Amino acid sequence: MDGLNPRKVFSLLFIIGIAVVFTLSFGPGSSGFGSTGPATTAPGSVAKVNGKEIPLRDFATAWARQMSFLRSQGSPIPESVARQFGMHNQVMDRLVNTELLAQAAEQRGITPSDEELRKLIHQNTDFHAKEGGFDFSRYQQVLRDFYRKTPQEFETELRRQLAAQKMIEVVRANAVVSDDEVRARYEKDGNQAKVVFARFLPTMFADKVTAPTPAQLADWKKAHEKEIKDYYEANRFVYQQPERIRARQVLVKLPPEATAEQKAEALKKAEALKKEIDGGKDFATVARESSEDPGSKARGGDLGWVERGSWEPALADAAFALTAGGVTQPVETKFGVHLVKVEEKQPAQDKKLEEVQDEIATTLYKQERAKELAKTEAEKALATVQGGKTLKELFPPEKEQPALLRFETETRPEAVETDSFTAEGEAVPHLGPAPALVKAAFAATGPQVLGETFPVGEGFVVAQVVERQKPDAVGFEAKKDTLRAQAQQAKQIEVTESFLKALKKNGNVVTNTEAIDSVVGAG
Repeated sequence: MDGLNPRKVFSLLFIIGIAVVFTLSFGPGSSGFGSTGPATTAPGSVAKVNGKEIPLRDFATAWARQMSFLRSQGSPIPESVARQFGMHNQVMDRLVNTELLAQAAEQRGITPSDEELRKLIHQNTDFHAKEGGFDFSRYQQVLRDFYRKTPQEFETELRRQLAAQKMIEVVRANAVVSDDEVRARYEKDGNQAKVVFARFLPTMFADKVTAPTPAQLADWKKAHEKEIKDYYEANRFVYQQPERIRARQVLVKLPPEATAEQKAEALKKAEALKKEIDGGKDFATVARESSEDPGSKARGGDLGWVERGSWEPALADAAFALTAGGVTQPVETKFGVHLVKVEEKQPAQDKKLEEVQDEIATTLYKQERAKELAKTEAEKALATVQGGKTLKELFPPEKEQPALLRFETETRPEAVETDSFTAEGEAVPHLGPAPALVKAAFAATGPQVLGETFPVGEGFVVAQVVERQKPDAVGFEAKKDTLRAQAQQAKQIEVTESFLKALKKNGNVVTNTEAIDSVVGAG
């Protein structure tokens, strides 16, 4: 159809605000429905809302628009991934909520006028002629070719959506914010701090720790028997591993219901490839050229390390019987015919605690000493900062804007300046949960060094407050109108959520998961 832009079509829902409102009561991944099952909905329906069926066609159209919108926003998400993130549930929520709200509007006598409907249709640029303005023939063409609806069907649906929006507006009109609520919001948001901190991690000092002497190790083992045992139990997978091989494969695929002729043809092809390999051709090259396994083909058939139990018995028996460098004869499984090359073998291991306790004790000993060094260095830095130096002078950052929580790759302490934050939570920007530090920062009356080191995770933090803002009367007057608007919006969302939840709780919503799966695929 000439000039039809799916993004413009999807904008229709945004014009009336439905797309935003209808995702309020349930987040991504939530189904939001009371019950499911194909038996209680009519054929060709995805849901029944208080006896009113939602056609499968409407869901399929809404799902297609959702995917088109994501693509138009530069997010080419495959439909399978979109389903994993629960986007199909969001689409269903919008359809179900539209119907619930439309029914609620009807019960309360809330009906859009013909003029409101006409204005909305005329505003939609999808129905405009190329030279501009609403064009009735264009309107009919778009409905026929894209919406697959008659004008009567489309206008009835649009009228219900507009009624739903009017219902939401009525609900939101009841969201009243008092002066006390506005002031409380200011007291919370106006109480802010900004800090500079440096973090001292044990890993930063691990290379300065020497291995324990035999006498030190013996004493440490004796004093830390429980820690050694706990470490062994937590990392048992390291010490107890089944037999493994590092393998490559060439796969000639077979369909699930392969005929005898198809199996014979696949076997013949695999035997020909085996002959090339036996003749000296590199296995990885053959895999890249001829394998039909999409997961390993580009890597020359590389499968990494494989345990016996992860393969079908026939294939595992053939591969694990080989020595390193060997190639199996063709082996048929439900996936096709395989050729496997064994690159390396590891025998099964079952190391007892007694065999590895010295190794574990040495690791834990060095970790303990590294943590002690980290604390000592943090205390030295604190003393220096209290003496007049700044953290930025002592530990200049490598980057001006640190990535959030990137300390796992740091090799030295760095001064990090946070954004302003409030006392509402227990986290510090760019650092994470640090309740003691937050408490100390907001106990400060102005810029100052915080007089202790703070244990955070495995490390220690030294911090100084560089900005401290407290709520006052002047600040409240300056921000009062903005805060009232923010509080009003928050209250509107709150009452909308409550209203939608009540409609669902008191109503009867049944969904047909099989019908939904027929559109988006089974999970």
